[in-house]
Amino acid sequence: MAQAGAKFRRVLLKVSGEALMGPGEYGLHPGTVDRVADEIRHVHQLGVQVCLVIGGGNIFRGVSGAAIGMERAGADTMGMLATVINSLAMQNALEKIGVDTRVQSAIPMTTVCEPYIRRRAARHMEKGRVVIFAAGTGNPFFTTDTAAALRASEMGCDALMKGTKVDGVYSADPRKVRDAERYDRLTYLEVLSKDLQVMDASAISLARESGIPILVFSIHTPGAFAEVVAGRGRFTIITEQERA
Repeated sequence: MAQAGAKFRRVLLKVSGEALMGPGEYGLHPGTVDRVADEIRHVHQLGVQVCLVIGGGNIFRGVSGAAIGMERAGADTMGMLATVINSLAMQNALEKIGVDTRVQSAIPMTTVCEPYIRRRAARHMEKGRVVIFAAGTGNPFFTTDTAAALRASEMGCDALMKGTKVDGVYSADPRKVRDAERYDRLTYLEVLSKDLQVMDASAISLARESGIPILVFSIHTPGAFAEVVAGRGRFTIITEQERA
């Protein structure tokens, strides 16, 4: 049972592969992976059931592969396999600090991780384990954002947390546009109509259909994940209706 300080009972954290690169230009930065794992541990210690989806863009991005002439379905499959590498790295980092973790892959590879089975994943979380969903949806042409919305829906999560490089949703990239507007609250339809690019349209639509709020925050701010789970700190919340 979640402690009084936690606003949610079960959450899915979506982290991009790029968030694990640290100062590098590609691949995994061990110190960054360990720091994100520690953020997850703090939330887990609140009694919140946590599952994750990690992107693979730090290793291979299907869209980029298709852009240089690869067949899209094959390129996307390579991207899905990259997410498995990231998921195994995060599992190792979490278990080093005492957090029991399971990786479930939508593409079966039973010698390295479990296949995705919805009821087994739910049971793992009920037993206090962190579950990492790898290989996206298992299908090409779907992003890991869509996979995150799908798994959050299947797992009955109370919220989908998207950890990004900035502390919420902006009208443009605040690192490039100085006067970009920051939003505290948005509706799903506003995200789509303003083309805000926080997640792809399929992910937003699925979250809307399932009634799962999306909270966007900075994964690079120490303690931010636990703050957002407690309903504090800086984040943008995306829901069905505007605040009255």
